[in-house]
Amino acid sequence: MAEEKTPEIFELNNGTMKVLVSNYGCTITSLFVPDKHGELGDVVLGFDTLDPYLKRMAPYFGCIVGRVANRIKEGKFTLNGTDYTLPINNGPNSLHGGLKGFDKVVWEVVEHKQGDHPSVTFKYRAIDGEEGYPGDLSVTATYTLTSKTTLRLDMEAVPENKPTPVSLAQHTYWNLAGHNSGTILDHSAQVFAKHVTPVDETQIPTGEIMPVEGTPFDFTTEKKIGASIHEVGKGYDHNYVLDCGEEKLGLKHAVKLKDPSSSRVLNLWTNAPGIQFYTANNVNGIVGKGGAVYGKHGAVCLETQGFPNAINQPNFPSIVVQPGDKYQHSMLYEFSIE
Repeated sequence: MAEEKTPEIFELNNGTMKVLVSNYGCTITSLFVPDKHGELGDVVLGFDTLDPYLKRMAPYFGCIVGRVANRIKEGKFTLNGTDYTLPINNGPNSLHGGLKGFDKVVWEVVEHKQGDHPSVTFKYRAIDGEEGYPGDLSVTATYTLTSKTTLRLDMEAVPENKPTPVSLAQHTYWNLAGHNSGTILDHSAQVFAKHVTPVDETQIPTGEIMPVEGTPFDFTTEKKIGASIHEVGKGYDHNYVLDCGEEKLGLKHAVKLKDPSSSRVLNLWTNAPGIQFYTANNVNGIVGKGGAVYGKHGAVCLETQGFPNAINQPNFPSIVVQPGDKYQHSMLYEFSIE
């Protein structure tokens, strides 16, 4: 019997920014960065202890979701002639890896390094048939503070014996004014995407790749998140096609997020083809850190990912990874003051 791994919280601290991350779901529980006055503030929603996460009270706060992030239509797909059925946990669909996805397991701690570029590496091995998915899959995730105000996340997954869909996403809820500061409707966002994948009434993409120009989805130039949010139902919960950001270090510019009150800016870079832009439409009265009450639009999630339901959409970039190949997904979270 393998010894039970214990859920813990690890600190990454380089003297300027501080990140607390748990091996339970690879979850960022706190992230402190300075504002325009040099004051450190915690800019992610979450809980003070691991207990509420373990009791599944978090709507995916801060975690890594997988084996496949986002929705798979009716929890069904066919791969190489074999039909697979997944748990249904979001209306008629399967969401974020199922009932016990990667966000609800304790990962092994491979390494925790201190110093100028502190890092922590987690590992998880998903087995064949887990949550309905085919094949054994070995996954690693490394969080590193690469500079004074930059966090990098590198995720890798290697199928051991069967082709399998893989699409991991980091699901932190960001509020650059501070986790306890109310809504993000005053934040401005620039999303480096000229297209979105519109969805049906159960949030499954129709397959269309739609230009954002002239629609409330247009964030090609910086605009307030609240400017036209009332035109999109409960709020934004849509996959953007990352097709017009500049590149650096092999990563594309995905989003620039800015809070006017603190002057904090987050620039996110990734090698993923899409990003789910989600304005916490379903958060309602969750009591979080320090007794803060988190409400609707109290944060924004920037989930870089493969397109939702890509396994069933032949015109979307494939998320199938073959044995012998490796899934690699990196993100760079650069904080600054502007």
